[in-house]
Amino acid sequence: MRWTIKPKPLEEKVKYLAKALNVEALIATLLVQRGIETYEEARRFFRPALTDLYNPFLMKDMDKAVERIELAIKKQENILVFGDYDVDGTTAVSLVSSYLKSYYPNVASYIPDRYDEGYGISFKGIDYADDNDFSLIIALDCGIKSIDHVVYAKEKNIDFIICDHHRPGDFLPEAVAVLDPKRDDCTYPYDELCGCGIGFKLIQALGKNRKETIEDLTSYLDLVATAIAADIVPMTGENRILAYFGLQVINSNPRPGIKALVHQIKKQTLDITDVVFIIAPRINAAGRIKHGNHAVELLTEFDFEQAQQFAAEIEAYNSERKDLDKQITKEALDQIIENNEEKHFTTVVFQENWHKGVIGIVASRLIETYYRPTLVFTKSGDKFSASARSVKGFDVYNALEACSEHLEQFGGHKYAAGMTLLEKNYPFFKNAFEKVVEETIHPDSLTPEISIDAEINFENITPKLIRILKQFEPFGPQNMTPLFLTKNVKDTGYAKKNGKRRRTFKTFC
Repeated sequence: MRWTIKPKPLEEKVKYLAKALNVEALIATLLVQRGIETYEEARRFFRPALTDLYNPFLMKDMDKAVERIELAIKKQENILVFGDYDVDGTTAVSLVSSYLKSYYPNVASYIPDRYDEGYGISFKGIDYADDNDFSLIIALDCGIKSIDHVVYAKEKNIDFIICDHHRPGDFLPEAVAVLDPKRDDCTYPYDELCGCGIGFKLIQALGKNRKETIEDLTSYLDLVATAIAADIVPMTGENRILAYFGLQVINSNPRPGIKALVHQIKKQTLDITDVVFIIAPRINAAGRIKHGNHAVELLTEFDFEQAQQFAAEIEAYNSERKDLDKQITKEALDQIIENNEEKHFTTVVFQENWHKGVIGIVASRLIETYYRPTLVFTKSGDKFSASARSVKGFDVYNALEACSEHLEQFGGHKYAAGMTLLEKNYPFFKNAFEKVVEETIHPDSLTPEISIDAEINFENITPKLIRILKQFEPFGPQNMTPLFLTKNVKDTGYAKKNGKRRRTFKTFC
């Protein structure tokens, strides 16, 4: 581990903020490190407000999306809400479909099969829409690169509204509306929303058209908070507001499906970490092991007893997922050793019978042992399919783009992506990926980092400090839990090793 202490902000900025807020310099330092430099910015940080959410119509094409949905309702068209099979996708589908169904009956949802259809919009899904007389598809958490699919749908007189948060390619699909703040021509003030967050902006716009207030939509925020936590998006701006109020819904009046998932947990109040490690993996397990439809059924069920039955099924899928995760991780680690690849700049492993639903988790597990960009491949039909995970400071999406001549398709984020390729291209891609990473990765990115916010003395750790730090929640990327360093500490004999790997110490004073 590399221990790095964050640079101290400019002293005048810290002094100004400490005086303006009447707080200690340490708190002001933490705030300035997070880009909060004025009293007003601090007020919004410590007192999140739904009224601080941006007008959804600031998003490019939002007016077109709302107009097309309202036209569909007026003409009694059938609307299909389509989404990815992971947490972000299934929560987004649950949110938009349940909102539309609250006042319009001709709405159905569709989650592609991970194994039969793969990631994103599928031709099979469009055929399903055509066979069942759907003339409008709202795609969530996918579709930004589905140019051919949208053309295919147009030929069948099916319109698309795409709500995505992934990076677009050189061209956008010719959909009725493309909602994606990462579009070059979109001036929406915040571009780090997850797919479910984009879905929420859509229902916010629809609600605004129907004279609903933001308070009328708070019951949907348990879904949004779950997606924000699971998708590891920055905990800043609108994400922080939505997660803050979403956690309140989870802890006070969650939908029956989420209530059923946490029913047996003894913890009274859940924080964002609990959402990441308790709620999200169970929702994900449905799409990984069986089908994402099971997650949507759970999240849109209004009868608690029925929701409990769905939750029990999903718990079984999650147990199976854990077993597969352990088994495949061991096999992958063995493969790395057998191939003498311990000193490579990348981890690229393949086994044709590895379960496609857990290879992303396995990639994350392998990084715990070999800290480097990691790809885990399995066979999917007549092609190879992989999940990629990266390390801090390295953009795996850019690396895949540099090797794209060997790929059939790819997509994702800086730190997580997915791809498919032809079997014959696998060795060429593996060599090219290793070469690109070796040439572009900074040596420091190959060693895990402990990023320390500031030094602190034990006497400075007071109840007031803890109370204020509590108000920094919810934590997440770009607003991580503050980490402090104290020097010249001696073990008086009462420290004990802590954690599964017994690598940390806990002491009692």
